[in-house]
Amino acid sequence: MKLKRLLLRYYPPGIILEYVQDGETKTRSIDLLDLRPDTDATALVEEIQNAEPLITDSCKEHVIRLVQRLQEKLEEKEDHKFKLFKVLRAHTLPLTNVAFNKSGSRFITGSYDRTCKVWDTLSGEELHTLEGHGNVVYAIAFNNPYGDKIATGSFDKTCKLWSTETGKCYHTFRGHRAEIVCLSFNLQSTLLATGSMDTTAKLWDIEKGEEIITLSGHSAEIVALSFNTSGDRIITGSFDHTVVVWDVGTGRKLHILIGHRGEISSAHFNWDSSLIITGSMDKTCMLWNAVAGTHIATLTGHSDEILDVCFDYAGQNIATASADGSARVYNVETKKCIAKLEGHGCEISKVVFNPKGNRILTASSDKTARLWDAATGYCFQILEGHTDEIFSCAFNYKGDTIITGSKDNTCRIWHD
Repeated sequence: MKLKRLLLRYYPPGIILEYVQDGETKTRSIDLLDLRPDTDATALVEEIQNAEPLITDSCKEHVIRLVQRLQEKLEEKEDHKFKLFKVLRAHTLPLTNVAFNKSGSRFITGSYDRTCKVWDTLSGEELHTLEGHGNVVYAIAFNNPYGDKIATGSFDKTCKLWSTETGKCYHTFRGHRAEIVCLSFNLQSTLLATGSMDTTAKLWDIEKGEEIITLSGHSAEIVALSFNTSGDRIITGSFDHTVVVWDVGTGRKLHILIGHRGEISSAHFNWDSSLIITGSMDKTCMLWNAVAGTHIATLTGHSDEILDVCFDYAGQNIATASADGSARVYNVETKKCIAKLEGHGCEISKVVFNPKGNRILTASSDKTARLWDAATGYCFQILEGHTDEIFSCAFNYKGDTIITGSKDNTCRIWHD
């Protein structure tokens, strides 16, 4: 095995090792979830070195510098507010989704106008219009952490893979029999998964542009899917009320997570892939053991459908967004609600943690997005200005830039 390069991951604190084995590029992640600003970086790296043969003496100093950079990020204060930077009239028809690349230097917007657009965040300049789909571009993603490729999933039943730099279409993936409504790259950027209203998910080889396997078994539409960190597992959430855990290498069903009494709206692994969180139209979310496929807890309290759920990056807390107009924060260890985020006038369709996990961003039909303190539920800022419902919002990896996407056909860039 030969180390190829080291990638720094700010949140959760960690390092990705990219190495070559038998001529093939592979990745391995080292989590530093317990890293603190006062941790002895040299002692920590020596401890990692003892357990990780890829980190040799020749690259030890580089790893120490990476850890020290992470510590600097952890010390930064976050008590300032976000200011509106730019309003972009992005498309002629309503937007469907927005997404950042890892650094936040680029973002993409999907739309009912059948295109995806690539934007420069700093200038607000449109870099490329990705044209070619025959219907709504609904699901979009960068292949983070690399960010050199973009995937678009469409109601025309196809998915396309594009170059971020040139806007060129590398591949068109055909095979689904109905609309594609969700997609995801694995972290290694070798596979793309698509989920469809035809009740199947498909895995595609990014380099070859070929279908690898079809994941069949759900009895209704697949509306959510997510890879685990190592890329050997994927989960699919369906309107059939279940979530399935699949082995990526074989396409075999490992577990069927049964318990919800309504359609699944959202499903995610935590970072170390030990847990799965699922949200449902039955007003609950459920926590599952990802390895055993067993139910751990049902998180209750909402009075209407759960529309979105997520873990913070360290996997310590869970946030839920509901049609009842509120969001909640639950502690993973205690399974208790630790904060209620109340103030929106209508349903909340999207909820995300900032990279440090101390702030939460929500997007609502009341035409506003709100920033909350994750520990207390205090709303310390309302992002106003959109003239129709906001359905999508995102932080960049650094946590200092936000984008909001609205049915008013605009997206807004906010800087702290």
